[in-house]
Amino acid sequence: MQQSRSRSQSWRQRLEQQRSQGWRAEKRIPPPQLKAKCPGRLLCSHSDMSDPEMGWMPEPPAMTLGASRVELRVSCHGLLDRDTLAKPHPCVLLKLYSDEQWVEVARTEVLRSSSNPVFSRVLALEYFFEEKQPLQFHVFDAEDGATSPSNDTFLGSTECTLGQIVSQTKVTKSLLLKNGKTAGKSTITIVAEEVSGTNDYVQLTFRAHKLDNKDLFSKSDPFMEIYKTNGDQNDQLVWRTEVVKNNLNPSWEPFRLSLHSLCSCDVHRPLKFLVYDYDSSGKHDFIGEFTSTFQEMQEGTADPGQEVEKVHTFLDYIMGGCQISFTVAIDFTASNGDPRSSQSLHCLSPRQPNHYLQALRTVGGICQDYDSDKRFPAFGFGARIPPNFEVSHDFAINFDPENPECEEISGVIASYRRCLPQIQLYGPTNVAPIINRVAEPAQREQSTGQATKYSVLLVLTDGVVSDMAETRTAIVRASRLPMSIIIVGVGNADFSDMRLLDGDDGPLRCPRGVPAARDIVQFVPFRDFKDAAPSALAKCVLAEVPRQVVEYYASQGISPGAPRLSTPAMTPSPSP
Repeated sequence: MQQSRSRSQSWRQRLEQQRSQGWRAEKRIPPPQLKAKCPGRLLCSHSDMSDPEMGWMPEPPAMTLGASRVELRVSCHGLLDRDTLAKPHPCVLLKLYSDEQWVEVARTEVLRSSSNPVFSRVLALEYFFEEKQPLQFHVFDAEDGATSPSNDTFLGSTECTLGQIVSQTKVTKSLLLKNGKTAGKSTITIVAEEVSGTNDYVQLTFRAHKLDNKDLFSKSDPFMEIYKTNGDQNDQLVWRTEVVKNNLNPSWEPFRLSLHSLCSCDVHRPLKFLVYDYDSSGKHDFIGEFTSTFQEMQEGTADPGQEVEKVHTFLDYIMGGCQISFTVAIDFTASNGDPRSSQSLHCLSPRQPNHYLQALRTVGGICQDYDSDKRFPAFGFGARIPPNFEVSHDFAINFDPENPECEEISGVIASYRRCLPQIQLYGPTNVAPIINRVAEPAQREQSTGQATKYSVLLVLTDGVVSDMAETRTAIVRASRLPMSIIIVGVGNADFSDMRLLDGDDGPLRCPRGVPAARDIVQFVPFRDFKDAAPSALAKCVLAEVPRQVVEYYASQGISPGAPRLSTPAMTPSPSP
């Protein structure tokens, strides 16, 4: 939390510098090279809406320290036609599962006569890495003024989590009917983009002159779309103007955008402007296009202001392709009690999952959204294992040392259940071997110099660490690698040593006095969450991971990869 607060303060300091050199002006852009028979001329005026003198700066959305704001852009393809004589007028309604119910949080605009709509209105949400945020997308036909999905207007829906979307950047899913069957070949595509910490807004006004006339008995009905080019060279729709009826010299209404939405705070990012003649059938005639940058639109003003500095965030790395590699280590020492006893911490009761299983489900269920192959290495320590029943402190719980990975968290749980009757709980509680084992692939990742895989080790244990000196050394070594360690204490033991490893009371040092390069350990006693909602544990133990990821890559001077996918430009379908 302290780190999040510091980051917010640094943003505020930069904002004050930018505002002190703010700009607002109206200028004429050089005539664009419109690809049309009769090129037009377009003028743009703009002003910095973050300037307090304007008096009507939009209120920024409420933000919680530690949260990120995410914008979802939605498009659909192949929507069903409820009326054989006309295409649907689609709208997408977004719901979030909160407080044990589905709540509407946003919706797109209505697009007329379109089976393949690309919506310009973004759906904004607060994103928390440490929470599972289930989402529903409902597509319905808003013809005749319908405002919500019903049996007559429903075109399909889909579910996923916000974590799945941001980890993949772009998600395409089939739309399902209410009976669970697919809605023909209908699909919905959701593209995520993080909103940066800046509050800078700009107001833009466009007008055109002598546009080409595409109508036979009247003048064109022009509208304009603005696209920004992303790192993968695909174009993403950021704004669509209203339609100006019967006018070859239109002046579109002023509109405001955050600098992030317009150009991702990169004033040199290419922007593409396309002008169409609106047609109610959805087959809009192309009039022309031109390209520019926000920097070009600033040029010629008295005080063009500063470029916006890019500060990399956790979502920058996740959307740039960084995967969270999740490994589980489970304590099978004798102090847990005989699994056949109802008092054992490893008791497999049919009535209620034990604390090990509860921790696996809540924490692992969130982490798996960020791992592309959904396969998780799972190890045990402190037990005698077959066939020779020698003590091991890093054995694969699926008993396959060549491939210790389990399919999804459900596979880890299944392996745990199968493993338990086959081993003998023993001891001691040595944690260093499993830390060193996970550190090996993290060391290989470090040598690549790229942000592609960050390791998170979840240790579930019931007691005092036996190899404290070796564990401290292993953690100090791991603190220089792309790696974090989460320790969940199960049971009622004395966890004083675990709190020392956490480092909240001062930097952890190895026995030789070498300090950890950064704080990578988070310890939480499960007993503090016995009476809380299942999600409370996950929120607590995962809350520090985003900061630790950013701290590591920043310390190494490693920037995130470019966002991998983006919505392609498609034929627009605006409202009239």
